Amino acid sequence: MLRNIKVSHSPHIRKHHSTQSVMLDVIIGLLPAVAASIVFFRARAEIVLASCIVSCVVFEWLCNVFRKKPNSLGDLSAVVTGIILAFSLPATMPWWACIIGSGFAILIGKMVFGGLGCNIFNPAMAGRCFLTACFGAMMTTWTVPATVNRDMPIMGQVKSERVPDAITSATPLALSKEAIKSKLTGKGVNAEAANGIVKYMLIGERGGCLGETSAIAIIIGGIYMLLRGTISYVIPAAVLISVFLCASIGWVADPQYYITPWAHLASGGLLLGAFFIATDPVTAPLTKKGMWIFGAGVGAMTMLIRMVGEYPEGVMFAVLLMNAVSPMIDRFTKLTPTGGKVNA
Repeated sequence: MLRNIKVSHSPHIRKHHSTQSVMLDVIIGLLPAVAASIVFFRARAEIVLASCIVSCVVFEWLCNVFRKKPNSLGDLSAVVTGIILAFSLPATMPWWACIIGSGFAILIGKMVFGGLGCNIFNPAMAGRCFLTACFGAMMTTWTVPATVNRDMPIMGQVKSERVPDAITSATPLALSKEAIKSKLTGKGVNAEAANGIVKYMLIGERGGCLGETSAIAIIIGGIYMLLRGTISYVIPAAVLISVFLCASIGWVADPQYYITPWAHLASGGLLLGAFFIATDPVTAPLTKKGMWIFGAGVGAMTMLIRMVGEYPEGVMFAVLLMNAVSPMIDRFTKLTPTGGKVNA
């Protein structure tokens, strides 16, 4: 009997799904945002996506070869890491920087821990954090979409004599941070500019990372994964509710300097983080109570950074910090067996 019981590391899949099918669902869920990124950023999006996906796959294959481990490319987790990493990068990110970030994500963020199921931190966020520390200027250069800048290179075309390197624009969160800082300096900048472009946040016609511009595309992918049962509603709901409540506090207290809760929900990488990053079964808690705590922590830390910290965005740091305490959350939210008590 005991020989038929197999115990392994997370993620533990209870339904008739393999790791490959779960990752395939995630890829399908990301496709609307992939299409939106190519529509809005054209050839630049193609370069960033291709560089991240291909390099993540190659790095994982090389790591398996050098470690003399079975090939793990079939589980598609490297592809998912590549897409999510690309989604967290600006459209102007050069291909060589994408390769560096992918190498850190796979080698340091994943394979050094033993591969899928053993990593402590989300690999894509680890890669983005490394790029932020190394290439701060490139990671904060945002271009306007092709629907605004019609001279942006078309799909398949990289360079043109009449095309400028980039036409930069401020993100909604950058405008929000400017308004918050102006409250201390007395410059009189208000949050009206950020609040006025909420509709563009939903569509995607504004500056930002590849995967954060179109809120509708991310929501469609998130709904698909919820309907498929690939992810639980708990973590996305906890993140969004927590963000809404924290944003409401600032907005109600001083609406002149703090943007509306709806603007916070639709801006930045919040929706991407809520549906596709924080729900990573490897780095998130296993129990429902733990998921509520984890999601609420991600949302609260995100808003703490957005409203108090120096960075306009905080999803990346919030996810990584909550990844670090996820094992502790699991320990204090153990399920009590019927008729028994949880062992310490």
